[in-house]
Amino acid sequence: MSADTVPVTGWGRTAPTAARLTRPRSYEEAVAAVRGCGARGGIPRGLGRAYGDAAQNAGGAVFDMTGLDRVHAIDADGGTVLCDAGVSLHRLMEVLLPLGWFVPVTPGTRHVTVGGAIGADVHGRNHHVSGSFSRHVLSFELLTADGEIRTVRRDTPLFDATTGGMGLTGMILTATVQLQPVETSLMSVDTERARDLDDLMARLTATDHAYRYSVAWIDLLARGAATGRAVLTRGNHAPLDALRASGTPGRGTRARRDPLAFRTPRFPSPPAFLPEGLLNRTTVGLFNELWYRKAPRARTGRLQRIPAFFHPLDGVPHWNRVYGRGGLVQYQFVVGHGHEEALHRIVRRVSGHRCPSFLAVLKRFGDADPGWLSFPVPGWTLALDLPARLPGLGPLLDALDDEVAAVGGRVCLAKDSRLRPELLATMYPRLDDFRALRAELDPRGVFTSDLSRRLAL
Repeated sequence: MSADTVPVTGWGRTAPTAARLTRPRSYEEAVAAVRGCGARGGIPRGLGRAYGDAAQNAGGAVFDMTGLDRVHAIDADGGTVLCDAGVSLHRLMEVLLPLGWFVPVTPGTRHVTVGGAIGADVHGRNHHVSGSFSRHVLSFELLTADGEIRTVRRDTPLFDATTGGMGLTGMILTATVQLQPVETSLMSVDTERARDLDDLMARLTATDHAYRYSVAWIDLLARGAATGRAVLTRGNHAPLDALRASGTPGRGTRARRDPLAFRTPRFPSPPAFLPEGLLNRTTVGLFNELWYRKAPRARTGRLQRIPAFFHPLDGVPHWNRVYGRGGLVQYQFVVGHGHEEALHRIVRRVSGHRCPSFLAVLKRFGDADPGWLSFPVPGWTLALDLPARLPGLGPLLDALDDEVAAVGGRVCLAKDSRLRPELLATMYPRLDDFRALRAELDPRGVFTSDLSRRLAL
């Protein structure tokens, strides 16, 4: 097992730091890597899709978990899978969809590992129905700082500290996950426009219960009466009967012949270096106008393949390059029900600042899961991508943090790269419990990261 010192960064590419990168391929190599990581400790890393510094460790070790990538067992009757932590959700879809099973929760990219999905307790478009990823995890094996491998089950403090714990309780080695049954690899999708933020929230509140998945793209450059105008997309897994209807994408006969086929489109990558300022208020404003206008006012029952519905950007490798050398910041927060006015204020403030965000999505969260640092709580969550070099971005996001904290909301740690540590305890009430368990489990701070040092986790 070799170890090379390399620059490591998150998907936002904003703050690279150098670390010794090791890639264990067995339990024995994983134990050796943890025991020999040195004074600066180490942190597990999957496919590098955390936007900020959660999987970086300046001057220490980073454990690349993608070498542990085996699917060990599938219960095709009971719908469970036992796999290594380094297996990607993409790989699980390839293996499981032909058997009539789908991952229970997927974020906006399928290029995340199972270990990363647990460590960040990722959520998707179905949180209002299905909760976060950890709700469907039955157990996992955890390599802790003392070099021991523990089997961790639900409803235990170590389970709740690890799900959403950003890799700071130990290295997840394997996991057993409960799956979602499906009849096809297609989605039945309804799309509609909302004229403003109030209209959008009313539509989501009134009818979200009828859909397993829902998400809204928001035009954050629209102002005045159109502030918060949006395109709302919702869907359910298409049953076999839906393939008899017209409008099946591609060749209908092929879809009927192989209804569980998993096909993924792929487009060229953006150039490695793009000019700064490519995404500005003019270009993003034009994109937003075209995107809103081309969306149907109301369309129901369109059949769409799983990659197109869940992961449209995955078809463009390295799409984060379009933000140029400066990189991007993804800012995601949640505010609870009853604090809708805070969401309105934030949308108005971002719109007034003329932030060029072409990726801005609003979702509703359902019941919270038990992870002590798990992000979702019941309410409204907004995520937006912004050029890191946008003038005035730091003060703007600091002000938004204050708005969010004042109403008991929180910022997503898997996306964060700049939160002020003094706000963390307000946002995450179980923070002291997490710190206490971590101090007992790992008194020498073997598992550590740039994120944990920055926020004193």
